[in-house]
Amino acid sequence: MLIHHAANTRSVRAVWLFEELGLPYDLKVYKLGDPAMRSPEYLKLHPLGRVPALEDGDCTIFESGAIVEYVLARYGEGRLRPAIDAPEFPAYLQWLHYAEGMMMPEVNVIVVETIFLPPERRNADNVARANKLLNRMLTAVEATLADGREYLAGGFSGADIMTGHACIAAGRLKADLSNKPHVAAYIGRLTERPAYRRAVQAA
Repeated sequence: MLIHHAANTRSVRAVWLFEELGLPYDLKVYKLGDPAMRSPEYLKLHPLGRVPALEDGDCTIFESGAIVEYVLARYGEGRLRPAIDAPEFPAYLQWLHYAEGMMMPEVNVIVVETIFLPPERRNADNVARANKLLNRMLTAVEATLADGREYLAGGFSGADIMTGHACIAAGRLKADLSNKPHVAAYIGRLTERPAYRRAVQAA
């Protein structure tokens, strides 16, 4: 399988997943803004010209959460997700989708307003609003982890690759974790995982 990847993007999730599962993969690495990502050939793989995209034989799939679900369903052999009839399965689904449904929109606003836009086009009100909302999203993660659990849905799972990655991104953007010790510890556990370390070094 071939993963189309760029450093410091959602495609880290796909590489991390393959590393956790020990599945073989090939990597095509881009830099953000690479003209190759706007080529007609690449736009057939990802119509928005972004990463990740996964090629698996005649199948191509993009969107990091969909890639996680696809790979675990086809190749996971029951790993990194609870069984459908397990008590943890509803929580697994919730946190698998929480990253993109709730957290990453605010992360995106902060990244665009503080990194990508030139200073004269940045809007401090947008950043303040996004930080406020992101803090609320992280408070929900904190509450879930506050009962002593190490991961979001039982053992380490695809939900942690998704929402855990969003928490890591929030931490790097200097989200206020001063009153979220469980989130801070969670980020530490995730970033110490050997598979995560290999994933971030892959580019």
